[in-house]
Amino acid sequence: VHLVVIVPPKISISTLMGHLKGRSAIRLYNRFPHIRKKLWGNHFWSRGYFVDTVGVNEEIIRRYVRHQEKTEQIHEQQMELLE
Repeated sequence: VHLVVIVPPKISISTLMGHLKGRSAIRLYNRFPHIRKKLWGNHFWSRGYFVDTVGVNEEIIRRYVRHQEKTEQIHEQQMELLE
């Protein structure tokens, strides 16, 4: 999931990400309880996140997103081998 958001300076990025990841995971688990069985360690989101400003380093963000998509494809292929 990739988002572009406007965040007021008084809100820390870590607080924002904690709320986004925590609340969305709870809602998804409530709506689709069967996904818990598919996840390792009951974690819906990965631990990390990437933050940068658009405009100043937009190309860096684009490269990061492309790299993440490739990494996710590799992970999905590995998971298929385990099934």
